[in-house]
Amino acid sequence: MSFRDYLHEKAEESRHNETLSYLMFLAGAIFLVGGILETLSLTPQPNWFLIFPYVTEPFVGAVLGLSLVISGFSLIVFGIIVGLNYSRDRGWYMEELRKANSLEETMMQEKSPKTARKRKNKAP
Repeated sequence: MSFRDYLHEKAEESRHNETLSYLMFLAGAIFLVGGILETLSLTPQPNWFLIFPYVTEPFVGAVLGLSLVISGFSLIVFGIIVGLNYSRDRGWYMEELRKANSLEETMMQEKSPKTARKRKNKAP
């Protein structure tokens, strides 16, 4: 496997991982909204921590709502961070792939028969 093929494979893998991280972000958004709706449906006056509602009374749905809110927020944050990381990695792989392609093109141009004949004609 050449270095160029390796870079191409790694760029594809990074693109796939980036897509999965965006799906993780969407799942986190759904969990967060579901947890907020669950908590708001339990009681008319929930306690609030920043933008997250919670219920201190012993309801079965209170634990479910709080766990959905926490896991949803965690998935959103982790999805954004991982997505940006894979996007940056893919950019690096693509830049290295461009460098490898341009190096290969210059080497192919030097080896082409037209340039070899020109060099022979120019030499006295």
